[in-house]
Formats: sequence, C-alpha cells, structure tokens
Amino acid sequence: MTRPFVLASQSPARRELLKAAGIEPQVIVSGVDESRVMGEDPAELANALAEMKAEAVLNLVSPESLVLGCDSVLHFGREILGKPEGPEEATSRWKRMRGNSGTLWTGHCLIDPAADRRVVRASGTVVHFAEVADEEIAAYVATGEPLHVAGSFTLDGYGSAFIDRIEGDPGTVIGLSMPLLRNMLGELEIPLHGLWS
Repeated sequence: MTRPFVLASQSPARRELLKAAGIEPQVIVSGVDESRVMGEDPAELANALAEMKAEAVLNLVSPESLVLGCDSVLHFGREILGKPEGPEEATSRWKRMRGNSGTLWTGHCLIDPAADRRVVRASGTVVHFAEVADEEIAAYVATGEPLHVAGSFTLDGYGSAFIDRIEGDPGTVIGLSMPLLRNMLGELEIPLHGLWS
C-alpha cells in the first residue's frame, strides 16, 4: 500500500511536479512566517525554511505519512531574495537582474515520522536572465506572477520567456527537484516508485 505523501507547501507548481512524477500529494499549508528566518548562506537558508514548513505540519499527519517541505530563494549578487514585498520591488529587481545571472536555491526537508528520520538537502540551479525591456518588465509585473515567487520569476509561467537559459535541474527553479527527492527517499530506504499512485 502506498504511504500518504504530504506536501507542506501551497505552491501549485510543486504539487504539479509531484503529480507529473506519479505522486498524488496531500497538501497541508504550513503557514510559517518565512520573514523571521534570516541567513547569509542561501542553501542553508532555503533548507531552514523547508525544515520549518515540514515540522509545522507534523502534528497534523498520521505517523505513516511522509512529509516534504520545500522553500526557494534566489542568490543574486550579494543578496538573498525571497518573494518581493510588492510590484515596485519586483520591478526594481527585474531591472537589476536583466542581462545578469543568479542561482536559485531550493531547500527540501523530507521527514519520515514513523522511523523518526529526516533528510534535508538543497539544490541550486544557475539562471541567466534575458535583456528585457522596461515595458516587458511592467507587463510581467502586472500579471501578478512575480509577486508570489522567490526571486520574482518563474520558469513554468509567463516568466519562462524572460529566461535565456539555465544550468542545472529545471525542477529546482520551479520549486522541487525530483532527482534530489529520489535520492533523499533512497537515504530513507524508500523507493520513489513505491509512492506512485
């Protein structure tokens, strides 16, 4: 029998990545306040946020469940960027990012309550942003999409047209690395195919 798989994230993109890979997750939104976690290392910060999300829903799930928390941040220049505070910030970010590159880090925390074990790993992918015009930035921000995602862009929506190329796993940029999740499950001695619905 397939174990219940709980995604501690409200991200529809993460849910769709799991579904496309054969896993039908139960979504429980963690409701954690991401702004209270700070850090200077983007991978460690993404992992800490992911772990907070997973831990926040543990008391809401059955012991046989597997719980996955994920969170993403963009390391751009010397800044670590989460979700923008509003349209003005998203616009100013894009004016700085265009023609440049940054690394999108996604932290993953997988908890097996029955075995009292967890695996925490981060995945980074380099993103090369296109030279977009001011009017393109304005139109993109007006869609609302960049206001709800780390770094103010996505690879699986309107923002895809403004990414020249990436170096690494596209799932990391979307919000969940399936190859990394497979390896994390392996560390817990759980085969990925055993979770297929």
